[in-house]
Amino acid sequence: MPDQALPAELREFLATHIDSIAELEALLLVRESRETVWDVHSLAKRLYVEEQQALEVLSHLGAHGFVERDADRFRYAPISADLDRLAGLLAEYYRHHLIPVTQLVHAKTRRIRQFADAFKLKKD
Repeated sequence: MPDQALPAELREFLATHIDSIAELEALLLVRESRETVWDVHSLAKRLYVEEQQALEVLSHLGAHGFVERDADRFRYAPISADLDRLAGLLAEYYRHHLIPVTQLVHAKTRRIRQFADAFKLKKD
């Protein structure tokens, strides 16, 4: 299934809210366990990432309205029913169409990296 076969609203959702596979996995994890209050250490351990990356991921999800923070603890608390619905749509497609979803996220990551690289100063 090419990424064009993913619903347009899911493609838009990924383009707007998800910059990495770590963010995607974290969103799905906190959504699936919505009653769990997460700390950075626990999330890092579950995602197999460093704590600093887990903090960045949780901060990103907070900035996009998916989690709320209370001191050093985070929990799934989308700011709208539509964000929750779209996160559910992502979970469904990720479960059944893993490759097109991850390809779309990786393509975005490559575009971001290429854009940033365009501004790097090169030695002559």
